[in-house]
Amino acid sequence: MGPFKKNKLTAATKYQWRLMIVIFLLIIIAFGLIGRLINLTVINRQFLRNQGNARTVRTLNIPAHRGMILDRQGVPLAISTPVEAVWIDPAYFKPNRQQLSLLSHFLQINSQTIQEIEIHGQFKEFIYLKRGLNPILAKQIKDLKIPGVFLQNEYHRYYPEGPVMAHVVGLTNVDDQGQEGLELAYNNWLEGQSGLKKVIKDRLGHVVADVRSIRQPRQGHDLQLSIDKRIQYIAFRELKSGIEHYQADSGSVVVLDVKTGEILAMANWPSYNPNDRLTAQDGYTRNRALTDLFEPGSTIKSFSMASVLASNQFTPNSQIDTSPGWMIVAGKRIMDERNNGIMDLTRILQISSNMGMSKLILSLPAENLWNTLHQIGFGQITQSGFPGERTGSLPNFKVWNPFVLATLSFGYGISVTALQLTQAYAVLAHGGVKVPVTFLKVNGQPPVGQQVMDQTISREILDMLESVLTKGGTAPLARVPGYRVTGKTGTVRIVGAHGYEKHRYNSIFIGIAPASHPRLVVAVVLHDPKGRLYYGGYTAGPIFSHVMSNALHLLNVAPDDLVNLNQPFPKVMLPSLGMKD
Repeated sequence: MGPFKKNKLTAATKYQWRLMIVIFLLIIIAFGLIGRLINLTVINRQFLRNQGNARTVRTLNIPAHRGMILDRQGVPLAISTPVEAVWIDPAYFKPNRQQLSLLSHFLQINSQTIQEIEIHGQFKEFIYLKRGLNPILAKQIKDLKIPGVFLQNEYHRYYPEGPVMAHVVGLTNVDDQGQEGLELAYNNWLEGQSGLKKVIKDRLGHVVADVRSIRQPRQGHDLQLSIDKRIQYIAFRELKSGIEHYQADSGSVVVLDVKTGEILAMANWPSYNPNDRLTAQDGYTRNRALTDLFEPGSTIKSFSMASVLASNQFTPNSQIDTSPGWMIVAGKRIMDERNNGIMDLTRILQISSNMGMSKLILSLPAENLWNTLHQIGFGQITQSGFPGERTGSLPNFKVWNPFVLATLSFGYGISVTALQLTQAYAVLAHGGVKVPVTFLKVNGQPPVGQQVMDQTISREILDMLESVLTKGGTAPLARVPGYRVTGKTGTVRIVGAHGYEKHRYNSIFIGIAPASHPRLVVAVVLHDPKGRLYYGGYTAGPIFSHVMSNALHLLNVAPDDLVNLNQPFPKVMLPSLGMKD
């Protein structure tokens, strides 16, 4: 065998071995693939399916529709409208130059700002670009088909009455959760419960199919208020006009139904527009009628007089000598504007005599006055359910000295809210019965109240207070054409950092009409009116007159003073001595 033939056999043998090795390796690979296939499709099938679902199946929130807030006539005061939120996933956010420019234009956000948001949130999967977009604009953004840009259904709260209802209704935040007012107080009732569903998303995060519903959304409940939009508007308009005219810092008006305790109107100024949060300056969002405390001044004399009559030692015709118009009590002076001499109790209320009231109260135990004020509700919350309501203060009679007792009888040393004072006068109007106040419409039978004052005494006080609006009283400008009105003025020095301010006052008028069969109580409080016309009868009185007149007509309350039915509203004059409190 030659060397050439031997080399040929060696080459063939090597080729056969190589072929066998290749075939063997292919067989091993084939068995490996078959084993892997069995592992994937049989052994770990459920595990891998779960892993795949975890990467594609997502749980989405289905927002619930927040209930409407309605006035007593069913007029919407707060409505939730559908809007869209735009958000991005930075991992997939890849707009081209034109898309970025259009997105910037639609969102009114600088392109550089959008890119900075993307960079700062590169390790997040969810970043809001803008919320509260109207559906038309949202569709334009969707049509851009930018990778990593997504839309989310939401609701935006809209307030048709704007500043007029702002302090009562309140507002929600961007997540449609109550933040102020009745939106906050009844948030659980209004908000409902969002739903949940499982969906399949593609690699870019777009929903490609619904899997199943986990929980259907439960829509929020509507809330019907006691507020009458028409009366609220009138109260707001007259208050704003009066504050501007008398250059007051702020003010409140409360209108209360005597029989039901329903708050028909509660207006404050300054106000803000809940549809434009930029108008909500510091202090503008609070409901002053419930949060701002003030000394009630001479308006408290109605209840001081009630405690006097309850002692059974005096009648409305009892005579009190107030000469010489001043006296020293515990080393301090109490005085009237002039020496009014001998007066009966009705005249004391009519001209708002501090001397007369002090002499009466000082003749009785201090506990008498405290019991009357406490039973009516002073120093206690009204339980209206409104967030942030203040209780006011009524010091215990055990710490009163004679001067404190005397000054408290004409409204110093006690603090109240406008709503507290309104509820107290509703007690007088309702025959001594205290009815809970409410912001919700009362359907069916009115709530049962509590007798906190003798009915005869409450009627006597109403009759005595009617003289306040006569020519010789402190509030002839509060008269309402066609209706008998009973009420009381108050002009109270404002407490400053160093005691009572010399030329700053709270001016108050609170009245009841019709006097023969009371239906409404209206309270007007002005904080620090400027100029000579700062007395309650001159400033708050005319505002009361217009609010009460319009409210009675809107409610179709029959006049009880037909003789003066066609009389014009009283004209404002310069102050006379008799009209000062």
